[in-house]
Amino acid sequence: MPYEGEFANYRPLRRLVESARVNKLLGSYKIRSTSEQLESLESLSPIKFQPGDWTPNYLIAIDGSHAEVDIKNGFPGAEASYVTVASVILDVAKIKQLDQQRPVNPKEFRTTEKAESIDCALPGCNIITEGETSAKASLRKSIFEVFSSVRMSFEGESLLDTYEALLKYKPTTERKQECPYEDCLREYKRGNGKYTCPCELSRSLYSTDALRIHERMNPAGTNGAIFAEIMQVWERVWVVHILRTLEAKNWLSSLRRLAIVLDGPLAVFGQPAWISQAICQELSRINTLAKKVTGGKDILLIGVEKTGTFVQHFEDIDRQEDGEYGSFPCQSVALLTDDYIKKNIIFSDSQRPYGDATYFGRKFFYKTKSGARLVATLPFLTDNYKDLKRAEPSQYPRLADAVGLLDQLISSRFPNALAPLVSANSEAAIPLSLGNKVLESLAKELITNEGT
Repeated sequence: MPYEGEFANYRPLRRLVESARVNKLLGSYKIRSTSEQLESLESLSPIKFQPGDWTPNYLIAIDGSHAEVDIKNGFPGAEASYVTVASVILDVAKIKQLDQQRPVNPKEFRTTEKAESIDCALPGCNIITEGETSAKASLRKSIFEVFSSVRMSFEGESLLDTYEALLKYKPTTERKQECPYEDCLREYKRGNGKYTCPCELSRSLYSTDALRIHERMNPAGTNGAIFAEIMQVWERVWVVHILRTLEAKNWLSSLRRLAIVLDGPLAVFGQPAWISQAICQELSRINTLAKKVTGGKDILLIGVEKTGTFVQHFEDIDRQEDGEYGSFPCQSVALLTDDYIKKNIIFSDSQRPYGDATYFGRKFFYKTKSGARLVATLPFLTDNYKDLKRAEPSQYPRLADAVGLLDQLISSRFPNALAPLVSANSEAAIPLSLGNKVLESLAKELITNEGT
């Protein structure tokens, strides 16, 4: 890395261009030709699919955002992250009713949306909260406190209760976890709530330490990656929290007219990836109960991806030789097998199925009636759905209802976008230019007030 004000010269560039090792390496890279892309589409065999006409009364869309800001507290590189996870409840029935009475009063239309959010500031590098001795300990405590303080229903369980219900599914045969305190040589003992380490120092441990997010904390630099992990855990545990709250109130029958749309795939990546399998088991349990009171209907939970390799691949196979789009037929689905994914999207020779440790659902491509391309995921609700060696419509719960709903929800505001996720994103997104200045000022003011 250069010093401030130092500019690169051309000598390193010349060395790289002339390097035999570099030329050999770049020359060995495989490039997929246009004909190979067409072969991918042929092997995928899109199915012309008749969408269902089911429409929910309500839809819950969930999206999150995080932004890191520099904090001036006298320590170099001090950083905090603002994390928000927004849930937008759309009154779909009312939207349809208003849609037939155009033009619609904007004030009346705004009543069709209600938003709730989890909002917090988390400590990063060189941020020490009161009573703690390190940034890592401060982060662990903050994560636990947010889980403890959030709940959907005032008298219902907290998000921490939901998390600890998932924690019971965590396997005990995994790699041993060390105590979060570096000077403690004991193995981390999983527990509920806040408890103490059995060593002579008796320092605080938390049930949320089992997420292992703190293990990747960078003590001397930015920590955007772990804040992204925290956000994705909250988004996905919040889905389970909603369903468990409905169960506790005996409202599972409402799922016959409710859909949930989550930004991103039905998966959890990074250190807390184990929770994806726990979510899978809990969804299966709740779904079994729900089917008894919904006339046999499965939960409709859809993960939708905006970016990434699968989105790029779908775009590639839809592109014709002249550069225009249209190779993939409208109102068609492509159901992905493990073999297809590994040969065409995420190259791998692993014997384990793609996403085995991270996904609690399976992907499909759908091109809507209007021509929008959507990469979506439907949950594993039975073991049959997990067999990625084959891809059949029966392995995707409520596939007809899902694609019919996607057709209804497509937004004209952005390419390949869903209206509910646009709404959820508008509640969650932190504008990077203005947002950082506002949040930095807020942090400065709060820290100053704490010190007086």
